Amino acid sequence: MDWFTEPGYWLSRLVFQRGLAGLYAVAFLAAALQFRALIGEKGMLPVPRYVHLVPFSRAPSVFQLRYSDRLFACCAWTGVLLAAAVAFGAADAVPLGAAMAMWLVLWALYLSIVNVGQTWYAFGWESLLLEAGFLAVFLGNSSVGPPVLVLWLVRWVLFRVEFGAGLIKMRGDPCWRRLTCLYYHHETQPMPGPLSWFFHRLPRPLHRVECGANHVTQLLVPVLLFTPQPVATVAAAVMVVTQLWLVFSGNFAWLNWITIVLALSAVDFTLFGAPERTAADFGATPVWYTVLVCALTALVLVLSYHPARNLLSRRQVMNRSFDSLHLVNAYGAFGTVGRIRDEVVVEGTADPVPTRGSEWLPYEFKGKPGDVKRMPRQFAPYHLRLDWLMWFAALNPGYARDWFGPFVTRLLENDRDTLRLLRHNPFPDAPPVYVRARLYRYRFTTWPELRATRAWWHRRLLRDFLPPTRLATARDRGDEYDAYEAYDAYDAYDAPDEYD
Repeated sequence: MDWFTEPGYWLSRLVFQRGLAGLYAVAFLAAALQFRALIGEKGMLPVPRYVHLVPFSRAPSVFQLRYSDRLFACCAWTGVLLAAAVAFGAADAVPLGAAMAMWLVLWALYLSIVNVGQTWYAFGWESLLLEAGFLAVFLGNSSVGPPVLVLWLVRWVLFRVEFGAGLIKMRGDPCWRRLTCLYYHHETQPMPGPLSWFFHRLPRPLHRVECGANHVTQLLVPVLLFTPQPVATVAAAVMVVTQLWLVFSGNFAWLNWITIVLALSAVDFTLFGAPERTAADFGATPVWYTVLVCALTALVLVLSYHPARNLLSRRQVMNRSFDSLHLVNAYGAFGTVGRIRDEVVVEGTADPVPTRGSEWLPYEFKGKPGDVKRMPRQFAPYHLRLDWLMWFAALNPGYARDWFGPFVTRLLENDRDTLRLLRHNPFPDAPPVYVRARLYRYRFTTWPELRATRAWWHRRLLRDFLPPTRLATARDRGDEYDAYEAYDAYDAYDAPDEYD
């Protein structure tokens, strides 16, 4: 069936599937190591409470049927092991049906996690991993030639990722049209990396070149994905280079890496000397497999209506799922770029009554800025969910109204699972009596400041984010989620319906 497969893309499929499986492993690992404090039975936003309020139809998940921390851990670690096995070739060592089942299990397990993850999983790269992972189910394995229809559907995902991001920028913040957004972005992005300081200090004319190159890559190059080779390969290579630039300049979980993996699926590796294969090198394509791939194509085309319409809309939204299975989604990033960087610094004291002379010790996070002399670290593609949400909290306390109070409560209890999310606990022997949070204005230091102080950041105090807070007794407060004082001020803030 020559029209159905394209044997020349055997290596493109291999690279795509192995890379995607590796990212699945990272995502499941992050879930396994962080879930107890975030969404576990005693977490900040417990899954049992969520599934009690949200029906299965809105959030399909195995955890709608039953939840326990042990079951969640079992699912997450199963995902890690299965994804690692697929990354090392397990799906190519079994029959086609078994390989498809492996990919389907990975997708179903991660969908179950995302759909109960609430705020902690409200990121575009979650839906992107699920959409790409669902297509991977139908890409087959080494026993059949790569199906042309699915290869085109993968390019359609990549097109929406890049083109959607380009359009949201041109329709959003004026600094993108003025080519000035990168005067600020490297400093104000959610989680800077070890090279972000140096990117920020590049000459401003070079920042304007960066902006212009970004527009070309995201608005013009994606169209070339649908042209003949070798043009499509050149387009994909340009995207890969651009994404690597972003990898070096910041931490965006696996967003850049999965975009690279998607782009590599469009590369014709025979142009670089890879061995060519023909239909004779693969087994006959089963009829049932052909039918499934055609059905998938029809389904994706139907579900693409809303994402495609969103691309053309002046009211374009980004990172939106139009179905509860996250099969075809809208993407985009940084429609607005902040000009300033504020950080919430959380501190505790052992003093029974805080005074002006009390010693307040800071809780240090793994990724987000805190200690001004600590160079930003590289964590991507691993996703530090609490650190990312702390960035949103600094933008507006409304983003944190559901989870910040429980977070403070757990610090006051020296909760082991919560403290594991942090880099440093200043109270290893006994919990603090009071915890407070303060809002600071951060900026990267200049070259002279860095040489003189060895500090990567300069900061100044703006105001209290949360006044000194202690655990209330059961007699004072009856609700676990009100078991802290001075948090009622957050009721004055209204969280938006969705994050930009």
